Amino acid sequence: MLTRRVVLGGAFASSSSLLTMSCAAQQTVAPYADPVAADKWMRAWIDAANKQTSTNATKAVNGALHLGRFADPMYFLHQTIGWKPNADQAVSYKAVPVPVGFVTDLASVPRAFWSLLRPDGVYSWAAILHDYLYWEQFVSRPQADEIFRFAMQDFKIEPTVIETLYLAVRTGGESAWTTNAELKAKGERRLLKLFPDDPTTTWAEWKVRPGVFG
Repeated sequence: MLTRRVVLGGAFASSSSLLTMSCAAQQTVAPYADPVAADKWMRAWIDAANKQTSTNATKAVNGALHLGRFADPMYFLHQTIGWKPNADQAVSYKAVPVPVGFVTDLASVPRAFWSLLRPDGVYSWAAILHDYLYWEQFVSRPQADEIFRFAMQDFKIEPTVIETLYLAVRTGGESAWTTNAELKAKGERRLLKLFPDDPTTTWAEWKVRPGVFG
């Protein structure tokens, strides 16, 4: 099955020279093998993201990151997040709200690169924004990619990491953009109004249930 993560794999490979540069300072590896430790790690990561968002309250990002998760690594927003352009960006870009219930896989980093860039790193907030823009497509793909970069800059992420992720979406995102358009045309939806309460529920199972979408 074609996924955004698979599509971007080649792009990450092409930027591997950037991935080797000082990324360790941005990341810690989540202890997924231990469920209790994994839960503590996720809570700590969300707290850190919330703190960063609060610190940037006068910047272009807003909305603490509150996520639910399916059994597989697919997530959904419990609270709206949003981005707005800074003064020098406002001529070309408009504010982007990402609504409650949007389903995302966070950052589409291929597993081979997880030791350097986790899919759930501090750039996950920007990745959710980018996922939403790639799904809704009310801006052009280059604009979506630029907003992704702007949002990472608002989080003061290391420039090397920003450019690596930006290069990945610029060089490998076209197929994901096209695939999303095709899925939408076939009736797939990504905005939930009902959330699962069974932790064993997968995204594939939930999205075919009647009445779960807004």
